[in-house]
Amino acid sequence: MVIHSIGTPGLWAGFLLIVALLLTLDLAVFHRRAHEVRMKEAVLWSVVWIGVALAFNAGVYHWFGRERALEFLTGYLIEKALSVDNIFVFLVLFSHFRVPASFQHRVLFWGILGALVMRAGFIGLGAALVQTFHWVMYVFGAVLVVTGVRMLFQGEDDVHPERSLILRLFRRLVPSVPEYRGTRFLVHEGGRWLATPLLAVLVAVEATDLVFAVDSIPAVFAVTTDPFIVYTSNIFAILGLRALYFVLAGALGRLRFLKVGLSLVLGFVGGKMLLGGVVDVPIGVSLGVIAFLISGAVAASLTWPAAKAEVEG
Repeated sequence: MVIHSIGTPGLWAGFLLIVALLLTLDLAVFHRRAHEVRMKEAVLWSVVWIGVALAFNAGVYHWFGRERALEFLTGYLIEKALSVDNIFVFLVLFSHFRVPASFQHRVLFWGILGALVMRAGFIGLGAALVQTFHWVMYVFGAVLVVTGVRMLFQGEDDVHPERSLILRLFRRLVPSVPEYRGTRFLVHEGGRWLATPLLAVLVAVEATDLVFAVDSIPAVFAVTTDPFIVYTSNIFAILGLRALYFVLAGALGRLRFLKVGLSLVLGFVGGKMLLGGVVDVPIGVSLGVIAFLISGAVAASLTWPAAKAEVEG
């Protein structure tokens, strides 16, 4: 399979420069001091990040046409929806490690920097495999279908940070102090560098993103094989993940059917890849189906809410 990409070296450099500037402003100006992110601030930042992504999408439409713009928008919607599952895991991690609310934004910020690098590697590898071996698309499709089925039957109690192999290795191999030292990841004491619990949390967040990338990146390859579109849609969804976390952190328990919707999205895009040689699903139809499944899951959750005891539990 020959992959045609709109991503020229100049376009890649420009995009990475914009992302670097946005993250610098975020950390050095708007979140220079550690503080608890309130709902009003989180909603404002969610609107900002969504607006930036839609502005980029408008640019793609203007310079590269409707088809590429729809591919970006569909990929962005897929990533945005699947990132909600990340948020649930982040909630469990922050609760397990008793991370103060004022430290959580900093952990997620540095987690995003790691995700920028990891996902670039995953997407580059995926694009190379798809270009060399067309049958890899069928493998991606099968992985997504299996993941969708697993998500459908996975309970919220199935996440256990204490059982993580990466965290067990970290605790065994990395000298650490038992308590938080402000927002520092490392402290120098007794002539050596020691990790704080905040570094362990960051490692857990990066490991979580690594696992989710295995599912989410193939899902975007179901709508486009352009590495630039795949990467940019991933990154814009990740950039808004922190703000979305603070918006949804207290509401996830009420979205009882959201996992069902996400599992159906994975099943749809996986089936689309498996049947790609037989059925050609237009990108506009894919966008409509995915939007319908996600909005339907949210609407069903609001129409038939969980019992109060179930939400609080």
